[in-house]
Amino acid sequence: MLIDSHCHLEYEGLIEEQQAVLARARDAGVKGFLNISTRRSEWDRVIGTAADNPDVWASVGIHPHEADGHADLGEAALLKASEHPKVIGIGETGLDFFYDKSDREVQKSLFRVHIAASRATGLPLIIHTREAEDATASILEEEMGKGAFPALIHCFTASAAFGRKMLELGLTVSISGIVTFKNAKELQEFTREIPDDRLLVETDSPFLAPVPYRGKTCEPAYVRSTAEFVAELRGQSVDSLAETTTRNFFTLFAKASA
Repeated sequence: MLIDSHCHLEYEGLIEEQQAVLARARDAGVKGFLNISTRRSEWDRVIGTAADNPDVWASVGIHPHEADGHADLGEAALLKASEHPKVIGIGETGLDFFYDKSDREVQKSLFRVHIAASRATGLPLIIHTREAEDATASILEEEMGKGAFPALIHCFTASAAFGRKMLELGLTVSISGIVTFKNAKELQEFTREIPDDRLLVETDSPFLAPVPYRGKTCEPAYVRSTAEFVAELRGQSVDSLAETTTRNFFTLFAKASA
């Protein structure tokens, strides 16, 4: 049994045949899906899909690309939305200094709003970071000093040094199909280092389809290919990796087990 710990079921490429996408994934042994929101206008749809499918859960959050359009979003909105029984995570949120689609200071401020909501609810913080390692680490270290909160780095592509820092702070690391790419040698090496109890797998679908589907629209069924690749990297069977990552998912996202 595998869990796709990060997918966007409401996005173009998946939404048009959402139930068929889910059916193909279930047939591939994927028995759980975390449907991620990136802007407030998505929240109702993301939660609605989770409410309609017992094996789908939802998150509520604002992607750093969307920060400028949500600069006045307060913690209260996240807290209210997170009351829904199928909302099990806060995010995705974080910092993206690669595209810089939103002002960096607004990104940082909104990141802290999400952290406060995660701390208040106990729901894991789902973090996106790109070309923002120092700022991300600084904020997380400072905020952890104010009071711990559960968190993960999704679609990890950062440096090994950053990854080790995140592990030191107690975070979980989620690996996407990027790990299967030929040029992802550093990521592959770091993936071998991740402790068994801190590892998740995801698709980030409809993006980043793993080999052998690279170039196609990604979908949750493809998390099996990523899991098979990661299992081989780590010298274990795919069944063992599936068991480990599924256990880690339900340990981190404890509300999903309730």
